[in-house]
Amino acid sequence: MADYDLVIKNGTVVTAADTQHCDIGITDGSVAALGRGLGPAAREIDARGKLVLPGAVDSHCHIEQRSGFGVLCADDFYSATVAAAFGGTTTVIPFAAQHRGQSLRQVVEDYRQAALPKAVIDYAFHLIISDPNEQVLGQELPALIQDGYTSFKVYMTYDAMRLDDRQMLEILALARREGALVMIHAENHDMIKFLTDRLLASGMSQPRYHAVSHARIAEGEATNRAVALSQLLDVPILIVHVSAAEAIDVIRNAQTQGLKIYGETCPQYLFLTADDIGMDLEGTKFCCSPPPRDAAAQEAVWRGLANGTFQVFSSDHAPYRYDETGKLLKGDKTTFKDTANGVPGIELRVPLLFSEGVRKGRIDLNRFVALTATNHARLYGLYPRKGTIAVGSDADIAIWDPDREVHISAGMLHDNTGYTPYEGRHITGWPVTVLSRGRIVIDDGNLVAERGSGNFLPCALSEMAKPLGRATPELAFAAQHGSPLV
Repeated sequence: MADYDLVIKNGTVVTAADTQHCDIGITDGSVAALGRGLGPAAREIDARGKLVLPGAVDSHCHIEQRSGFGVLCADDFYSATVAAAFGGTTTVIPFAAQHRGQSLRQVVEDYRQAALPKAVIDYAFHLIISDPNEQVLGQELPALIQDGYTSFKVYMTYDAMRLDDRQMLEILALARREGALVMIHAENHDMIKFLTDRLLASGMSQPRYHAVSHARIAEGEATNRAVALSQLLDVPILIVHVSAAEAIDVIRNAQTQGLKIYGETCPQYLFLTADDIGMDLEGTKFCCSPPPRDAAAQEAVWRGLANGTFQVFSSDHAPYRYDETGKLLKGDKTTFKDTANGVPGIELRVPLLFSEGVRKGRIDLNRFVALTATNHARLYGLYPRKGTIAVGSDADIAIWDPDREVHISAGMLHDNTGYTPYEGRHITGWPVTVLSRGRIVIDDGNLVAERGSGNFLPCALSEMAKPLGRATPELAFAAQHGSPLV
């Protein structure tokens, strides 16, 4: 009789903490044992010469979501999760996005119904809060946090989504009280709007001016302001999709002061620059916010990945087709202000970082695992169930051929966008077998999972989201006199 359902033998097992040559025994979807010579098993996979890594977690991706402009993503939960799995990702955390006037509870229920019959890997949800009214703050959001929706995103820009500083403080105070984590899109709205209006008035409407309107100082100023709001209330925050040295320096300085300020960056800020955003309409394929910067900014992002300024590396997958449903909303009259903002990347996120980061010596394998899997699970209350290979953890595993050479083209990918901004790149290293809860999802380039076989994951409160207990003098004074402000 078999001791295990499955044994992965002879591989090099890598986690965020260590690297070892051992077998992995899997039973009932969980890791049951790590050791040498495990078996017998109902099935064996020989991983000799391969890297055996935790299934990656993509904690920032937009799936089957309507943008603030009313544009629906090209990917639904089936195409997006299939693409993620082919790239070695076994858990995704997209956004149940509230638009103004909507019930947050209803938004979440609708989103769950969209995911349930389609997802092929496991998923949790963040929330997006654009209408923090009394009902949301007083009832819906606290109840949803208790139900396992323990993180939410807010915007400092976009007319339809942005919150002012007072609204931000109300959200941060609630997060501190309830133990949730706030993710912040940090760009100065009025700077962007001022530059956009001036550019368009001067006839500068081509895609390339998108990067001009989203000046890096706008990102730096908003990041600094977000950190100040966080510090006022002693509440941890995550600054998402960081692109500019001006913002990186703010985050690093806050961390040096001992503040719980976390940073996230994405492939577009390592592998694209503003020069990729052409003057013709094809340039819209590279428009995202914040935009790619320049070679110096790329190096600043690499440093942030290597020195720990960034805890997570996410895709910010925002798939919009190159047609009038997405990038060309006004056809050949589309300006940089009109185009749908975002680039696809859910399948290539992890392979790109492996090829250009690990293989070129910029980061080691353990930090690679932390940036693509473990830290995501820690931040969002899924660890140790997800993000690692350990006894008792879900058997979410990606077996990598570190020497496999891949020529990137849109035709080899599995999302529904129809193009990739990384077209023509050559990378080395690719996941060849991917398991989710011990079941094989991807087997040597073939999808073997069924629609709807992914599970919803309620998230616990994260240890990383706990306040430091370092109140500002003003808050401490108020507390001493019987009037706590948060």
